[in-house]
Amino acid sequence: MTSITQDAATIQGQARFFHHLYGGISAAALRCALELDIAGIINRHQGPITLSQIAHGIGSSSLDVDSLSRLMRFLVHQQIFDQQESEEKPLYSLNECSKFLLKDARNTLSSLTMMITDPLIFSPFYKLSQSIEEGGIAAFKTYGVSTWDMFASNPEAHKGFNDAMACSTMLNINVIMSNYDFSTLKGTLVDVGGGVGVTLNEIVIKYPHLKGINFDMPDVVSSAPAYGVTHVGGDMFTAIPQGDSFFIKTILHNWGDDKCVQVLKNCRESMTERTGKVIIADIVLSPTGTGDDVFDEARIGMDMLMLTYFDGGKERTEVEWKRILEEAGFRRYSVIKIPTTVSIIEAYIE
Repeated sequence: MTSITQDAATIQGQARFFHHLYGGISAAALRCALELDIAGIINRHQGPITLSQIAHGIGSSSLDVDSLSRLMRFLVHQQIFDQQESEEKPLYSLNECSKFLLKDARNTLSSLTMMITDPLIFSPFYKLSQSIEEGGIAAFKTYGVSTWDMFASNPEAHKGFNDAMACSTMLNINVIMSNYDFSTLKGTLVDVGGGVGVTLNEIVIKYPHLKGINFDMPDVVSSAPAYGVTHVGGDMFTAIPQGDSFFIKTILHNWGDDKCVQVLKNCRESMTERTGKVIIADIVLSPTGTGDDVFDEARIGMDMLMLTYFDGGKERTEVEWKRILEEAGFRRYSVIKIPTTVSIIEAYIE
């Protein structure tokens, strides 16, 4: 009886190992589906279609139909697309997963997929063991400069990163706006590291009583659309524009604790009323890194990205967030869980 149990455990372990070993193939297949615009082809037909119709939509005179069939078999097995059996030929359709591959959809993750699977972007992972053994950041060992400096010298990669962050922002802001009430805020809301102002614009449109200041690096805000907000360029580690409340979305996880404390202190010093608050939208890891939330795997995966790309960057547990908030002078906080990878952390001076 014991040997049977051990054999079953060994088989399960082997299956789990192969699942992880070949996990990268799923990402590569997602990129392939995007490049061939398979989701878009199906969507334009407004219903399930055959392999031949997908092939026709791709429109290549030398298309390998057998290879396309095997790709679709894999994508269906991974539950990225659905397959229905008909009397003649299988029919393929979109599901809730493949809808994120639609390039023009409001909640698309196409740009994020293209960035994560870009060979240049992924290459630092091959230096991860070296960075752990020797110290330092894998990205620096790969590029010879920091991730930010690499983007500054590579316009194509920088555009890919900005596009990826824009689609990620749009997905998160939809969930945030549906689950967090900004109506209790008053006066001026400063979005720290707000990029070109997409997030803040969505907030002030829904809550027009708020004045919005979008704050980011000068080269970022210089190309920002006008929107209905004020764009201010500067360095968040030096000083932040005055406001009644501050919004920081997926910025602090790029930086080490000391840098985060400095940004939060700057927010506190720029707060016009002690009754104001800092609203942080960022990942809160479960204490063990894993839990029963459907997004836990994505969250712990994001921590591996931070480890690989950014000096001091990390995802934090609630205990770690509490530590840096208290060091920055925020005595009270609350965590609001919402149905996405990030949570909302409200931090108060008193």
